[in-house]
Amino acid sequence: MHRNVIVVGGGASGLVAAIAAAREGSHVTLLEHNDRVGKKILVTGNGKCNMTNKNMGSEYYRSENPGFVEQVLWKFPPEKIMDFFEKLGIRPVDRNGYIYPASGQAASVLDVLRMELEYWNVDVETGVHVKRVVRRDEVLCVEAEGKEYEADRVVLACGSKAGNHTGNDGSGYEMARDMGHHIYKPLPALVQLRAKGNFLKQWAGVRVDGTVSIWADGVCIAKDRGEIQLTDYGISGIPVFQVSRFVSAALEEKTPVLARLDFFPDMTRKELYRYLDRRFENCPYKSLEEMMVGLLNKKLASVLIREAQLDGKRNWGCLSKAQKNHLCEMMDDFTLPIHGTNAYEQAQVCMGGVDTREIDGTTMESKKMRGVYFAGELMDVDGICGGYNLHFAWATGYIAGKHAGGKD
Repeated sequence: MHRNVIVVGGGASGLVAAIAAAREGSHVTLLEHNDRVGKKILVTGNGKCNMTNKNMGSEYYRSENPGFVEQVLWKFPPEKIMDFFEKLGIRPVDRNGYIYPASGQAASVLDVLRMELEYWNVDVETGVHVKRVVRRDEVLCVEAEGKEYEADRVVLACGSKAGNHTGNDGSGYEMARDMGHHIYKPLPALVQLRAKGNFLKQWAGVRVDGTVSIWADGVCIAKDRGEIQLTDYGISGIPVFQVSRFVSAALEEKTPVLARLDFFPDMTRKELYRYLDRRFENCPYKSLEEMMVGLLNKKLASVLIREAQLDGKRNWGCLSKAQKNHLCEMMDDFTLPIHGTNAYEQAQVCMGGVDTREIDGTTMESKKMRGVYFAGELMDVDGICGGYNLHFAWATGYIAGKHAGGKD
């Protein structure tokens, strides 16, 4: 007798869960509320799909229950992800540990997943808005708008509220809560930060290598380095994304947050001071504005000089030691009060979600409702940039689907 499995959600984790369950011999129905599956996959990795990362470990993830992540990664390391997709037709390419499809197209990844769904006769229904899952005797009932489905097993792969321009609405949290699960409040992660400052429009569009550190109550709670993007609302870029979840958590607790930007991370303050001295000695005729040419983007240099309350037409040699130190401080410890993050629409993932202590880490089955399995971002696990969130989605999707579709 074929087992009847319903997968709710046609994102990365849901597609893999449906395939894994079908391969176990189950009849699988995939329900997606968008008009097509896999919309979020298409925008991952700037459309190139960073599928996983060879440098894998639980330290690249955040969760209230880190042991759960370790179980998943032990069961499904990067090699398994690459093997899974290679057998579907994707040739993985290693770019310094970051794994992409050789085609350079996220659409290729979605295409092979859809081909596999078709091969295994998975029924895909789009435009279906699932409201809740309830158990009636030995049957799981999936209640949707205007329709009800019955299943032996259900995989919830509904995603989070992040990137809701791709259709994510966070409805899975309510479904899980109705089953008795505890939900850690979802907040934007891997997202841009909004700052205060009347100079933001002046530096908008500048990209600069540097370090961003996040301070709450006088304590540094996160730090990262890379290309920082300066915007008319604040700051963006991968290093900003990496620290953003800590900002979300602090702001949720009403804790004042400061971002401190170091535009010269390879120099100490003293080294920077001496370096500027040498630039002046080489060209003593140059004004401060002129001395910055070739050192910093002009727009950024102008902001730093002005925020140091200096006249850009003046000469470095005419400044007092205190003024020189203040300019150096602007350059290696520029402080931005942060008042928020961008909305869920701009976030790549969310922190928070279903408490993983209430999920079996070896099967992804709910400990609150027998026969219900979880996959992907709906759970309280978020990774840093670099293919880690997609890896977690593929891995948990496969584990959940295999056990939902398999025989007891």
